[in-house]
Amino acid sequence: MSLVDTEWLKKKIDKVKIIDSSWHLPQTNRDGYSEYKNEHIKNSIFFDIDKYSKKNIELPHMLVDKNDWETIVSNMGIKNNDEIVIYDNSNVLSACRCWYNFIYFGHDPKLVHVLNGGLQKWKREKKDTTQNIKVIKKTNYLCDENKNLVKNLKQVKENIITENFMILDARSRERFEGKAEEPRKGLRSGSIPNSKCLPFREIINIDNTFKSGDEIREIFKEKIKDVGVSNVVFSCGSGVTACVLALAYSLINVKYMPTIYDGSWAEFGKN
Repeated sequence: MSLVDTEWLKKKIDKVKIIDSSWHLPQTNRDGYSEYKNEHIKNSIFFDIDKYSKKNIELPHMLVDKNDWETIVSNMGIKNNDEIVIYDNSNVLSACRCWYNFIYFGHDPKLVHVLNGGLQKWKREKKDTTQNIKVIKKTNYLCDENKNLVKNLKQVKENIITENFMILDARSRERFEGKAEEPRKGLRSGSIPNSKCLPFREIINIDNTFKSGDEIREIFKEKIKDVGVSNVVFSCGSGVTACVLALAYSLINVKYMPTIYDGSWAEFGKN
């Protein structure tokens, strides 16, 4: 049950940990934390995708190490057995990246959910928001990395020859085909050899909710003949929208654990 709806959250709002993981593309000139301070769902804790990523590296949003993750989540007041609901107010559905991070670091996938439709749907339904910031009581969170859920540049390059896993790219077709310039400076246009393109917006409705399971299955079947396979890796520009596809695929393949090329085109496009 990776996705939960707004009514589900409303009923359990005092029984789950709620995370606002809003992140926006740099060119939008929007700041997720400023928007959170102005308006958020009751009890929400803010998760800063940029701040809580690997430091001293040029690549954006890269996974931190185990010790750093334990510190981050402990400071958020989250316990290992907490049920978590993550939402965003972003057109790139950034909550899915936070969802992936928790699963990568060993939180029980059955306890980590994304709010379908995010804050936009919550507000359209006239559900309450607040400016009150939750007082956090620090915990002692411990994690266990699932290192098989991430691919690095070396593995991706080797896979061009071996084809041990399939790579699906969440970027637009124009970027994938090299017909549009990359928004990040210093990157060439194009795509990873032998990868396939599945723009993440194709599995999302206009209101930022996910399409139905049957619709998602048909969309994936155009790229993957057998949607029961698990050797699927998702990539994008910088590791955010790849997680949208990973969550969508987990909705139709319950055995699938989200696997991401963390560097994505931000890394491969430099080489």
